[in-house]
Amino acid sequence: MLENDRYTYRVTWSEEDDEYVGLCVEFPSLSWLASTPETALEGIRQVAADVVVDLRARGELVPEPIAIRQYSGKFMLRIPPILHRHLALEAAEAGISLNRLASAKLAQ
Repeated sequence: MLENDRYTYRVTWSEEDDEYVGLCVEFPSLSWLASTPETALEGIRQVAADVVVDLRARGELVPEPIAIRQYSGKFMLRIPPILHRHLALEAAEAGISLNRLASAKLAQ
């Protein structure tokens, strides 16, 4: 296993495979099937660790864990003009900025 593993893992049921599947967000092509959620998590963590070791050995870029990435707090979103107008009107009627309205809606 990786020392100080900070990758983002998820375990979910796969009806198709009739098993639990372990996933790693930073390595979307990896998965691990197992009969229990605990084993699926253990398996995907080991696979991710093996891939990190291999990438480092080959001098390739290792994905940075999402948990330690820095975010600016800004992103651009394209929406239809009619929706933009509707949201601008809603924000104006509420007496808040469009940014604050959008942020509140995204937080729901």
